[in-house]
Amino acid sequence: MPAARPRLLYVTDLAYQARGRRYCDEDIHLTSRLRAHFDLALCHPLDAAALMDGHDAVVVRNSGPVLGYEKEYAAFRARALATGARVYNPLTGKADMAGKQYLLDLSAAGFPVIPTVGRAEDLHRLPPAERYVVKPRLGADSLGMRVVTAGQVRALATGDVLVQPCVDFAYEVSFYFVDDDFQYALYAPDPDRRWDLRPYPATAADLEFARRFVDWNDLGCGIQRVDACRAPDGGLLLVELEDLNPYLSLDALPEEARDAFVTAFTASLSRFVHGALSPA
Repeated sequence: MPAARPRLLYVTDLAYQARGRRYCDEDIHLTSRLRAHFDLALCHPLDAAALMDGHDAVVVRNSGPVLGYEKEYAAFRARALATGARVYNPLTGKADMAGKQYLLDLSAAGFPVIPTVGRAEDLHRLPPAERYVVKPRLGADSLGMRVVTAGQVRALATGDVLVQPCVDFAYEVSFYFVDDDFQYALYAPDPDRRWDLRPYPATAADLEFARRFVDWNDLGCGIQRVDACRAPDGGLLLVELEDLNPYLSLDALPEEARDAFVTAFTASLSRFVHGALSPA
């Protein structure tokens, strides 16, 4: 049973250098607030498997792209599943937590996703484009992403990458959820400044779009970020569904909205630790 004050192992890479963001600031803020309700220990993702015993839950937050420590992450997952450790987000995620295969699957199933294929023989399924985006299946934070010409793309579509047409979108927008409940939305008005974010007034149609992917993922609890772009026809297309360690951009929110998110996150963690939500 959890202790009177639940003990959380909070996994974060405070030294990770992200483009246009300071992961450490976000986790310093969150842990400073969570300490009012939980006993916390912070650790680097490389140490999580060795340190998870003795805690009521493991909270994976800004732990950086798994691409940089695939073996260690696999060991962490294996140990957590073998011991029944509670991991938040639960390890049942079908989106970025499991790699980028979901973009291929959702695209093939007709979901509103940027058209995506992985093999040269499937390139005909994509709309014609002068430029294509090629990215690793286990990539994150734009690591390994390349923009190539139509003449170059066939040689790169080897099955271990994703290939998408370059979409001339108006802007990118992200929708943030806790336990399937919408919290806030942020967007980048300038497509060339992805992380210059502003609060976004989500419409009912926007939320219907975002909830479709949250419902598909069926995570049950945890934090999810639905990243989308506004396509030339005015509709939204999914860019990615981040269900492992989504950066929250809390510094872009007004104080009231930031406090509301922390309240929702704290309540979710409390329910999770005390077993009101199912563990992974």
